Amino acid sequence: MKSVYSKKLDAYTLTEILVVLVIIGILVLLALPNLLPLITKAKSTEAKVQLEHVYTLEHNYFFEKSKYSSDLAELGFVQEPLSSDSKDGRANYRIEIIQSGAAAFVARATAVADFNGNGTFNVWQIDQDKNLKEVTPD
Repeated sequence: MKSVYSKKLDAYTLTEILVVLVIIGILVLLALPNLLPLITKAKSTEAKVQLEHVYTLEHNYFFEKSKYSSDLAELGFVQEPLSSDSKDGRANYRIEIIQSGAAAFVARATAVADFNGNGTFNVWQIDQDKNLKEVTPD
């Protein structure tokens, strides 16, 4: 019975594991600045999709009422809870209609967070002709 307890097992030491973790941490810190533009681009996809949805809702409303609406609720658009307002919020962009009338509308998506930390908040716009453009790049 004593021979089972006295047998040594091959294993890594705590020092070896810590050295590997430090190396991985350094590699992540080196790669992170290169990944920030990709993160911003991925999050801006949310703005594009939401604005295209507003465009579709506005056109449906226009076909029924012969004018564009300035009220998102009237269109049937529901804004997801914003990530800046609550811990359960997931939306990164606030959607609003900034101009509407009988022949035109403009909707805007404004970021609620600064994705790359440069102090500029990303802004996208879409109009009645589905011209989607980035007004303020982040």
